Amino acid sequence: MLIREARLTDSKEIARLSLQHGYEVSETEVLKRMEKLLLNDDNAIYVIEVNSNEISSWIHIHGRHLIGVNPFAEIGGLVVDQSHRRNGNGEKLMRKCEDWARKKGYQEMRVRSGGQRKEAHEFYKSIGYKNSKWQEVFTLSLKE
Repeated sequence: MLIREARLTDSKEIARLSLQHGYEVSETEVLKRMEKLLLNDDNAIYVIEVNSNEISSWIHIHGRHLIGVNPFAEIGGLVVDQSHRRNGNGEKLMRKCEDWARKKGYQEMRVRSGGQRKEAHEFYKSIGYKNSKWQEVFTLSLKE
């Protein structure tokens, strides 16, 4: 098992894993997003490689800079392959991101998790995260 920075060539595996969480995203879409994210040094994507062609997990972290609160680091996504869950991969990736955030000077980490993801909520609590707020998300499509 190797934790490393994601490469553009990981886009197919990241798309495959994303489907396990219900995120229907194509390899092409993942590739375009990664190209943009990896150019910005306030983003990082890490993967756990299980062999040269397969990854078992991925995580995205980014810095958030808002007017009303101190800057913080936030998890943009975490997926662990169903066959690799409950073996510490998620925690290892979270700790990797915590290290990244400390090196960047952030003093707080945040992660958002959908209300229906009870198992994920328990995971975050088990590694020391606390639920700090309840909110609803409102969206407006800008498609014409």
